[in-house]
Amino acid sequence: MATLSRNRKAASAPAAEAPREDPDAVQFFATCPRGLAGALAEELSGLGAKDVSAGDAGVAFGGPFELAYAANLESRLATRILARVSRFDYRNENDIYLGARRVRWHEHFGVERTFKVDTNGVKAPVKSLDFITLKVKDAIADAFREALGKRPDVSSRAPDVRVHVFLDAKWCTLYLDTSGEPLFKRGRRDRTGEAPLKKNLAAGLLRLSGWTPRMPLLDPMCGAGTILVEAAEMALGRAPGRGRSFGFENLARFDRPAWEQVKVSSAAREQAPGPRAIHGSDLYGRTLDAARANLRDMDLEGVVSLKQVNLLELSAPAATGLLVTNPPYGVRLGEKEELAKFYPELGHALKQRFAGWTAYIFSGDPDLPKLIRLAATKRTVLYNGAIECRLYEYRMVAGGNRP
Repeated sequence: MATLSRNRKAASAPAAEAPREDPDAVQFFATCPRGLAGALAEELSGLGAKDVSAGDAGVAFGGPFELAYAANLESRLATRILARVSRFDYRNENDIYLGARRVRWHEHFGVERTFKVDTNGVKAPVKSLDFITLKVKDAIADAFREALGKRPDVSSRAPDVRVHVFLDAKWCTLYLDTSGEPLFKRGRRDRTGEAPLKKNLAAGLLRLSGWTPRMPLLDPMCGAGTILVEAAEMALGRAPGRGRSFGFENLARFDRPAWEQVKVSSAAREQAPGPRAIHGSDLYGRTLDAARANLRDMDLEGVVSLKQVNLLELSAPAATGLLVTNPPYGVRLGEKEELAKFYPELGHALKQRFAGWTAYIFSGDPDLPKLIRLAATKRTVLYNGAIECRLYEYRMVAGGNRP
């Protein structure tokens, strides 16, 4: 029997059921880009999560079902918030069918709802994850037929309810997705560049840098402005999930008055738009136009200062601050040669013009550390999709930072 190891970013389920003092408590699992689990754990704790445990690419936590409302609305780092409905050991595909069949699915969502099943696994001793998906679909349909005499329809494109199956070498865990669309889809379609940064990863860069809204911030290669938008919304106290719908609204436990109260409380913390010490620039006017349009569409244009300028000629906008940026990294023929010339110039510009600042450079280019000719004070491994990247920290001290 083949051993499968696919889609590791799904992250493993907690090793054992945590003790539950509250019989109505739910065990949740929040997925996120690999490398951000520690920061996400801190964020979720701040939202009231209990028994928080960071894993390889996600965070296990507990709390009442209503905690999913605040977690989905307020988390800038999570990709999905999953609510566990069952966990059991298995030896073969039939065990998974029987385990899924025992779940009282009609108590979780109505027969009028459409659903979809997604399966991921690490070291799962099954022949096919696609076959497991079919077995769980059958189990859900059969459970509904027995309970209600009819079954819900399957929708592969826009389901009302998403069921996630995770397999490791011994355990099968079944989750209901309380998010629906991934949380980095904030509900607004942005004008993006060639290699857009997902919003929760951009927020993660800011979180890992230690930036707070009182600090001057600069993204000198801002592209479409993803980092700037996240910073501006953080500065104004805006919830990233405002204005969009969530998967929990289609579940049987959904309490609309409680959800409305969460939204009202969140909106009360918002500040009116106004200038902040958030700065962005780019070499190309067309790129800057996209950033400006994205800011304008979200009523943030007056919050961020933008200018068209070559980074190598840019002066620091304040005596101290944080520079956070995602420079291009070569993936096509000829780009590597251009970057080999650019990186040393970038290092020189940072030393000459940004003394007193701390620079955070996010890059998937393994040549950057030696070419930029600066001594990184910290390196954090992150993933931009499937690309392994690093977030490099450079503390700029006049006359220093030589490797």
